Amino acid sequence: MLRTSFATLILLTVVAAGPLWAQPGTPAPTPPQTPAPPQTPAPGPDGRTPPRPPRPVIVRVTRADTNEDRLYQNATRLLDNGHWDEAIDQFSRVIAIGGSRADGALYWIAWAKRKQGSDAEALETLNRLRQTYPNSRWVTEARALEVEIRQAAGQPVRPENVPDDELKLMALNSLVRADEQRAIPMLVNIVKGTGSPKLKERALFVLAQNDTPQARAIVTEIAKGGANPDLQAKAVTYLGAFGGADAKQALLEIYKASSNLDVKRSILRALMASGDRARLLDIAKGEQNPDLRAEAVQQLGAMGAQEELSQLYQADLSSEVKKRIIQSMFVGHNQDKLIQLLKTETDPDLRRSIVRNLGVMPSQQSTDALIAAFASDKDQSLRRSIVDALFAQKNGKALVELARKETDPQMRRLIVERLSIMKSPDATDYFMELLGNK
Repeated sequence: MLRTSFATLILLTVVAAGPLWAQPGTPAPTPPQTPAPPQTPAPGPDGRTPPRPPRPVIVRVTRADTNEDRLYQNATRLLDNGHWDEAIDQFSRVIAIGGSRADGALYWIAWAKRKQGSDAEALETLNRLRQTYPNSRWVTEARALEVEIRQAAGQPVRPENVPDDELKLMALNSLVRADEQRAIPMLVNIVKGTGSPKLKERALFVLAQNDTPQARAIVTEIAKGGANPDLQAKAVTYLGAFGGADAKQALLEIYKASSNLDVKRSILRALMASGDRARLLDIAKGEQNPDLRAEAVQQLGAMGAQEELSQLYQADLSSEVKKRIIQSMFVGHNQDKLIQLLKTETDPDLRRSIVRNLGVMPSQQSTDALIAAFASDKDQSLRRSIVDALFAQKNGKALVELARKETDPQMRRLIVERLSIMKSPDATDYFMELLGNK
């Protein structure tokens, strides 16, 4: 009981001036608002409460959502599920953003109008696509869709009469196993035709799994940009997943030839999925774009390529890329290398990044390294980061050790404040020691 009261007394004495982070006049937080319960439908004339209508199982986004990719992917899912009006609404929002997906959104609006039987509106939308984006890769498919609509003039297509894509793909899968020479041209026609996004993607998937030179050449051609951007991204992914050495080399050549950042990112991820550390390391060393270089580093980290990251750290001069490498070393549990870098790195910002990552890797080795850096370094910002790192580790013993040796009043106060909010026996003993009761 005496120990507790003394500890309380010293805590009150140390923090009487208030913690460093406290701000006077801070308003009390507003309690969260409890949403109103849903209203129960009124009983009908027979006295029974009618059942609630079922909600359609579709993915929706809010009107405040302006993320182009998310809107576009949501719209294609609605398209695959036959929700034409909802898909058109989502694609219209993509167009309103005016980003890189607007031309594809126009094409799919026309496609959905065709499925609804609104051929005149579909043709009008296709004309808008050609006029607004004359150089778009979607123009080729737009022309093919226009031909299809004009050939069927006077015969509007009704959604319920559209052939079942799943049955068609099942038949093609069976044909591939029985007679791939006949199946491959059909798959190519689907990929290059005017089918649904899902049908095209599935046909490309079947082609990618076929190891014949003809099928591999088609997938590689699409990965190089021989189709719309959606299919190109899928082709890149499939080359990385199913291709061999030739496919990896093709991906590297496409990377070097392309100026599209999205395509390049897709290739980096495909190389990671294929386990190609060597090509990723070459790209990371030679890439001039800092964002792509950082992406390559991230993919190397996801592969656990710690030796390659160490090589890259020594060769790279970009602080941002080095921070990515440090983070990847943390993800890869490479504590020894981080401790080594803490001893050799001279850039203050990078040293703080190393300290923060060691702070969430509690061990005796990381603690010893942090204490040694605290003792040897005069940078007050770094020393504060070390105190916070040890606090994050809940290492009261190490903080007490620092407090006993520290001569700077402000730094000592910071350490004591951290100790004051820790439930640590070492902290309690230290406070008793300060009071002379131990």
